[in-house]
Amino acid sequence: MYGKATLSLVVVVVLLISYNIFMGTVDFRSYFFPLIQSPAVARPLCATNPPLRVYMYDLPRRFNVGMLNRRNPDQTSVTAQTWPPWPKNTGLKRQHSVEYWMMGSLLYEGAVAEEMEAVRVSDPEMADVFFVPFFSSLSFNTHGHHMTDPATEVDHQLQIDLLKFLRQSKYWQLSGGRDHVIPMTHPNAFRFLREQVNGSIQIVVDFGRYPRVMSNLSKDVVAPYVHVVDSFKDDNTPDPFESRTTLLFFRGRTVRKDEGIIRVKLAKILAGYDDVHYERSVATGESIKASSLGMRLSKFCLHPAGDTPSSCRLFDAIVSHCVPVIVSDQIELPFEDEIDYTQFSIFFSYKEALEPGYMVDELRRFPKERWIEMWKQLKNISRHYEFQYPPTKEDAVNMIWRQVKHKLPGVKLAVHRSRRLKVPDWWRRRR
Repeated sequence: MYGKATLSLVVVVVLLISYNIFMGTVDFRSYFFPLIQSPAVARPLCATNPPLRVYMYDLPRRFNVGMLNRRNPDQTSVTAQTWPPWPKNTGLKRQHSVEYWMMGSLLYEGAVAEEMEAVRVSDPEMADVFFVPFFSSLSFNTHGHHMTDPATEVDHQLQIDLLKFLRQSKYWQLSGGRDHVIPMTHPNAFRFLREQVNGSIQIVVDFGRYPRVMSNLSKDVVAPYVHVVDSFKDDNTPDPFESRTTLLFFRGRTVRKDEGIIRVKLAKILAGYDDVHYERSVATGESIKASSLGMRLSKFCLHPAGDTPSSCRLFDAIVSHCVPVIVSDQIELPFEDEIDYTQFSIFFSYKEALEPGYMVDELRRFPKERWIEMWKQLKNISRHYEFQYPPTKEDAVNMIWRQVKHKLPGVKLAVHRSRRLKVPDWWRRRR
């Protein structure tokens, strides 16, 4: 009797499986051949849900957009309706304008939440992080660019007033500022009181000026400079390799500090080559146009260190679809946990770049087919380096916000540990 019952049960199970296979509701391969799966669908580069919830502090305009038009006495907080466009003809000031685009992305009211990496919340209790809308880079460029003039004190006072405001915030006190996001892309931004906000998530372009205890990859986000040349929108030449007649292009300042001294040395190393353009220049409207044209006509664009390891020249090259040649032993790059720069860039150490003839010979031998693959990669990834208002999916601001989201586990760990430790950072005191 039990044998008949068992046989009947087996027959029913087989019939059910057969029916489901016939109807297409069961993939028999996953049952009997678990290692033979259908090809995986490529995951989009930007796909994080839910979006980061950001509370933005309400600060008077003198801390942010008021610096764009100092003749306007209005100090009411800016809204989506009163958000000003970034002024034209600002030259290199634009390269440090990440703070402006990040603030704009939170103010914009027409965004589709599913396509944005961050959304603004009005209730701070609902926030994952807190955005501090202080344009520290623009403040330096506006009030303290010469570092010794009387206007420098305005920049200093803004930092003093901001710290006073933050220390009165319940949410700053709860985390010690660790879950607060502060853009500081100019190397001299927030220079008077920066050590007092070094626990926060800083948006930087590199770590060239500050010690590890103040700024580092474990807590901070590396952002791209805002490119100053126009993007190459109609780059559809049938043979881009042959149409770009210059092998290697550089146009910019050659006298720089720190690692940037390599620029003077490279000027001597690269002199005398007919297919290399290495020109000393300062940033003006005309020189920026000339740089744009030169990059679009070049196969490779040289990116040596400036006053810090990075500069906007790298991102000018990317949006010009000119393969970057990066000369640095210390550079950090934005979005590198998601983007492999070796797919569209070439890297040389200082030692290699300063060996006479070495770099040029390597570039002349570079295979055309490989260069075209890099050119295609540049066309594909350049959208991740575009700053714009309104923001769009996968643009630079959304990429930055996702990087901030990646920092949250570390932020929570630091906050929770700080609340119970009697001796902070005790592990560093061990011998």
